[in-house]
Amino acid sequence: MSLCNPETRSRAQAVARTLTTIVIALTSTVVIALAGCASSSGIAPSATLVDPAKVGVSAAPAAPLAPDWWQGFADKDLAALIDQAVAGSPSLRVAQARVARAAANAGIARAAEGPQLTGSFDATRQRYTENGIYPPPLAGSVNDSASLQLNGSWELDLFGRNRAALDAAIGAQRAAEADAAAARVVLAVNVARSYVQLARLLEQREVLQRSLTQRDQVLGLIRQRVSAGLDTTAELYLGEGALPETRAQIEGTDEQIALTRHAIAALAALPPDAADKLAPRLSAVRAVPVPELVPADLLGRRADIVAARWRVEAASGDVAAARAQFYPNINLVAFVGLSTLGLDRLLQAGSAQYGVGPAIRLPIFDSGRLRANLSGRTAELDAAIAGYNGSVIDAVHDVADQISSSRSLERQLREQGDAVASAERAYDVATQRYRAGLATYLTVLSAETNVLAQRRLGVDIRARTLDTQMLLVRALGGGYVAPAAVS
Repeated sequence: MSLCNPETRSRAQAVARTLTTIVIALTSTVVIALAGCASSSGIAPSATLVDPAKVGVSAAPAAPLAPDWWQGFADKDLAALIDQAVAGSPSLRVAQARVARAAANAGIARAAEGPQLTGSFDATRQRYTENGIYPPPLAGSVNDSASLQLNGSWELDLFGRNRAALDAAIGAQRAAEADAAAARVVLAVNVARSYVQLARLLEQREVLQRSLTQRDQVLGLIRQRVSAGLDTTAELYLGEGALPETRAQIEGTDEQIALTRHAIAALAALPPDAADKLAPRLSAVRAVPVPELVPADLLGRRADIVAARWRVEAASGDVAAARAQFYPNINLVAFVGLSTLGLDRLLQAGSAQYGVGPAIRLPIFDSGRLRANLSGRTAELDAAIAGYNGSVIDAVHDVADQISSSRSLERQLREQGDAVASAERAYDVATQRYRAGLATYLTVLSAETNVLAQRRLGVDIRARTLDTQMLLVRALGGGYVAPAAVS
């Protein structure tokens, strides 16, 4: 077709006029936006991120924990329980579902950056009014109408609103991933702590059973002395009363053992009776090395801190998206398709229709809605920063506390061994003196009570030593490593 053809020139001129109109409209919109019909001035976050060095993070590195750190305790039953818990815990499934939901939201935000294309088909049988805009013979008739059309749009993200929304969605996704990792660490540590608690209760029961045997032996001695007229029935009643007291303590300990086994089974997503035969020993759980200082890379090891940092990034994206709403929203809209009165002519060439043009929206006066929205997003950013700072401070103090407790418990355990040995020697002497008639039963009972207390305290300190190590593992991040640094 020749360019000199009048019809061709007319179409070219129409296209040129359309493009000129679009350019003028876009230019005018930017000018109006710069004039500031709705302003975001004066709204900015006030919180700042804490400097880790100022809250106690040292410059010294420390050896990282392995993701399967529980293998380091060299207890096969403990390792099997934690593996089972990590594989089957409903709480981890919930965390993973939240990650999937956050990833889907990020996908939605990412889709908003690209062009959109939809198809539509409409068919209608209609009676046209005789008193409307349609002239005869259409007026008063019943006819079919149909439309087959493709509609396309593409938002020109000139002011970064969609990009900011995508950044916020990605931040939320990364935070959900870190939260899931933190939940895994917490679950593993809780299983380990419950395992240590069960070992403590079982050894406490052994202490009580040993005391019951000793008291039964002493009761036999009392009966002999009463028969020989060396003691009165008062000593006999005291000796007999000590036995049911110890049996009651054993029964109470048995109850706690059963409940702890049920708790372990629940953490591992197993039936309540699955841990009935579980009988761990404190001595079988090997201690792990304890660092001297808070490691320099602590913030990258703690999944909860990484999650809090990503929430700051997400909140920053929300603020940027809210600020971009003050600027024009520009869409390029186009459609092409067929429209006809009467279904029989829908696919004919004369039924074609098409159009293209910009769709521009600019806030001018909204009674303060956009400023209120931006203020709210800014407050959320301040809250996210404060939450991150709080997490950092808590984490540093948590590590410092567990390191101090571990060192102290090591010293306590050494002193406690001497205390138990002294108490047992005193009990042996008191028993021998009682047999020889040189001491009363009250002396024996007092020495025995001290032995029982020291033995139980020794078990508690050994259990606390291991429990503190589990807490230190959690404080150091439980083997988590951030997949990417947050700038």
